[in-house]
Amino acid sequence: MSEGMAASWLAHLCGLCLALRDNHGQLARVATNYDGLVVSVLTEAQTAPADGRRRTAGPCPLRGMRTAPVAGGEGARLAASVSLVLASAKMRDHVEDGDGAFGRRPVAAAARSVARRWDRAGARTGGGLGFDTAVLLDAVGRQSGIEAAAGPGTPLTAVTEPTETATAAAFAHTAVLAGMPGNRAPLEEAGRLFGRLAHLLDAVEDLAADTRTGSWNPLTATGADLAEARRLCDDARHGIRLALRDVEYADTVSGRLAHELLVHELGRSVDRAFGTGTCSHSGNPFAPGAPGQNPYAPGEPGGPGGFPPPPEPPRRRGLPAGCLVYTGLCCTCQLCCREHDDAWSGQRRGSWCGRCDGGCCECCDCCEVCECCDCGCDC
Repeated sequence: MSEGMAASWLAHLCGLCLALRDNHGQLARVATNYDGLVVSVLTEAQTAPADGRRRTAGPCPLRGMRTAPVAGGEGARLAASVSLVLASAKMRDHVEDGDGAFGRRPVAAAARSVARRWDRAGARTGGGLGFDTAVLLDAVGRQSGIEAAAGPGTPLTAVTEPTETATAAAFAHTAVLAGMPGNRAPLEEAGRLFGRLAHLLDAVEDLAADTRTGSWNPLTATGADLAEARRLCDDARHGIRLALRDVEYADTVSGRLAHELLVHELGRSVDRAFGTGTCSHSGNPFAPGAPGQNPYAPGEPGGPGGFPPPPEPPRRRGLPAGCLVYTGLCCTCQLCCREHDDAWSGQRRGSWCGRCDGGCCECCDCCEVCECCDCGCDC
């Protein structure tokens, strides 16, 4: 993302974290996750710009002890409610499976207590916003039964349905909060497909580890192969892109960020999960154990499901140093074959050979540079 988009993205991430702290205590901040912030982004994108929508947060170790403007308001609170309820469900799932330390009785008892408290807190916050978190709890409650009944030949979409239902409800309610009823149907569809895609990406990324440990995985349980999972992911990406075309934004800046996350970044996430999006000069930078791999486990509180980790602040260089770095990028084929940091500005750039041949034209059909359509987004 550009420097401005990255700053706006961070404002929503920090806003979600602080909303969890302010409404539910310090421990609740572990429920902060990359996917949840898109709820905050969508709410703001549908709301007319106004003074006071950003507040200055104090120094934080995760920001290098710097202050920063953060998002607030109903969008951050809705994101906090959704994140808290889903994190509590994930915690109960770990307790039921006896994963790691959760297999010990004292830890399991404490985790159940925290999960119950988070359920009530999330419901209280959601109720204040007119959002009934029961739809989330019902979806999560049905997941275990669906997984137990799944077998060879079961469609993957049957397994992802509870996740689709939960995310569809959260996305649709952003239109209610923003007073944009015409956006409810397309956002519900985008949310449903986002939930499907995030669930499938988790399954693909966890496949090797689940196979090694004998843990349940949708792909092995249903007998589906990676080609089928990729087809469903690509269909979901296409469906999200089409649904967003029917969404009306009141804030063009936040609207661009929503488009960046739900179209461009999702495409990069799919390529990363399936080990594509690179060439023979650079190998696969997203292979397991490769440098830059996301340190968080997908689907965990604090970890990503559909989105990559946050971008690092750009590092600016002077003219002589930039020329040296540019020469190095040329000699190592990084300019033409992989994403790289601009030699002078430090901003993230795409590969030259990937811009129009399997690159931005492939990831979405909306690049003005490639004249694929007239949406005018900046690749």
